[in-house]
Parts: sequence; C-alpha cells; structure tokens
Amino acid sequence: MADVASVDPTPLDWLLDGDPSVAWQAQRDVAGDGKWSETRVRVATEGWGRRLLALQDPDGKWAGGLYTPKWTSTTYTLLQLRRLGLEPGNAQAIAGVRRLLDEATWVEGGVSYWSTRHFAERCVNGMVLSIASYFDVADPRLDGLAAMLTASRVDDGGWNCDDYRGHTHHSSFNTTISVLEGLHLWRCRTGSSEADDAIASGQEVLLRHRLFRSHRTGEVINDAWTRFAFPPRWHYDVLRGLEHLREARVVPDARAKEAIEVVRRRRRPDGRWPIGPRYTGVEHFRMEAGRNPGRWNTLRALRVLHWWEGG
Repeated sequence: MADVASVDPTPLDWLLDGDPSVAWQAQRDVAGDGKWSETRVRVATEGWGRRLLALQDPDGKWAGGLYTPKWTSTTYTLLQLRRLGLEPGNAQAIAGVRRLLDEATWVEGGVSYWSTRHFAERCVNGMVLSIASYFDVADPRLDGLAAMLTASRVDDGGWNCDDYRGHTHHSSFNTTISVLEGLHLWRCRTGSSEADDAIASGQEVLLRHRLFRSHRTGEVINDAWTRFAFPPRWHYDVLRGLEHLREARVVPDARAKEAIEVVRRRRRPDGRWPIGPRYTGVEHFRMEAGRNPGRWNTLRALRVLHWWEGG
C-alpha cells in the first residue's frame, strides 16, 4: 500500500514534464493554462511527433501503404498524429491525407482501400473523415463522405462495418465510435448541422448501453472495454467512448455514471493510470513501455473526470 503522503491526486507536473504532445493537452484540458498553443507547436519538432513525421515516405505515405500495414500505414500514422495534437496546417500531414483521398477507390461516396472489396467500410471511412477534417483539408469529397456515413446508420441508430453482409439491426461499438469521431470533427470543421441527428443517435447507442453493457441482459459486452489502450487504433473501450462525449460537449448523462466508475477504479494508488494493453501488430515505436504508469491514459482519464464533475 502506498504511503498516503506519496499519493498525488492530480499528477499535473508529471504530465507537463512529458512529451510535448501530452504536455500541451494537459495545459489546455487539465491546468487551464492559456499558453498551451506555445507548447503545441513543439509537437512537430520534438519527441514522438517529430519521430513519426521523420518516418514519412517521399511520396507522402507511411510504410508504403494507405491502410495496411497495421499500425504503420498512412491511415494509422495520421490517426496517431491527430491524437498527439499535431497542428492542423502541418504540410506533411496534409500530404498524407491527400494520398488517402487521391489513391483510394471511391464507392458509395466513400473510400475503399481493397481491390477485392468494393464498398465503403464504415469504420475506415470514419477514420479517414476524422483525419481529413482534423487536418483541415479542403476537399468537396469529404462532404459526400459525411453524407454517406450519415445515411448509413443501422436500425438502432449506430453503425456496423458488416452492414454490407446484412448486419443492419445492431451496431458495432468499434465502428460507431470511429464514425462518431469522424462526423464530429467534420461538423467542427464545416459548421454544418447536417450530421447532428446522426451524431445524436450514435451517442444514444453508447448511452443506452451505459457505454459497455448489453441493453437486453445488462451483462458486460466485452471485458476488454474496461481496460484502456493508447493509441486505441480501431478498437472501442469505455474511456474512448467517454472521451468522445466530452469532446462533443455532451451534457453528462446519468447513464454514463457506471463507465465513469470504471475509469476511477483503474486509477493506481499514486493517482495515475496504467499504460494499458497493446494490440497485436508492428508499431513505429512505443511511446510508453513497461509496467509503469502511463501519461496518455492519465491525461485522458483526468480530463474525462473533469468534464463529468463539471470543471
């Protein structure tokens, strides 16, 4: 048991001493420090952000691929840079987004990266929309992509990447969270209200399930959702769902209370959160390793709790 005097209930200094990508978000979201933009600039020139940008291929892609290999392809590297908070106008990121849009097969108003599957897989299209919108790429095809996702909800109001196989009655949480993130960032970029109903219905799917329980039986759908990985890649978990609600400025809903308690229970005695699990696949490099507390999950958890508690 840790000594009570050693417990740091808000390990802010530790976050601020981390990589610039963690530090600037801690300044903005935890400390309320108005000088966060000065730290954010450093993401492109120092630490993890600089390392990822240095790995870009001469043609603008990463690892020679658009969606594969996982987790080093253009899609997943740009998702990681988005989560690091690289500034939207970064020229290298925009060049990567251009490859994703220009080298895709366009079908149903969305993108496909497979020669044998000619359909716009919803999860992947949500990812691409989130990347392109975040990095502020001006391309009229993005409005069509957003319209396709808005119109492709399944019966319960969310999304399922297997809808092309007839799975149209119940949503997939993995797909729904990626689409919600994409539509939210597209709405932020365009100011359009055309996706409002779709975003609200997807959020209702999360809340109806209390973010991790079956609405029919009340059982936990997947115990892995109660442990938090960063980056989450295409996977859903409770913290990722809560982060979306916070980012979308959803008023805290009582149905999320149990999910908040899951986050609180994961806190270590030192006031920090574990690094969390990792998904199988090759990485460019590990941002955090070992059995140590993780700055990313600590940052994410603290700002979700700050939102929940009305901060």
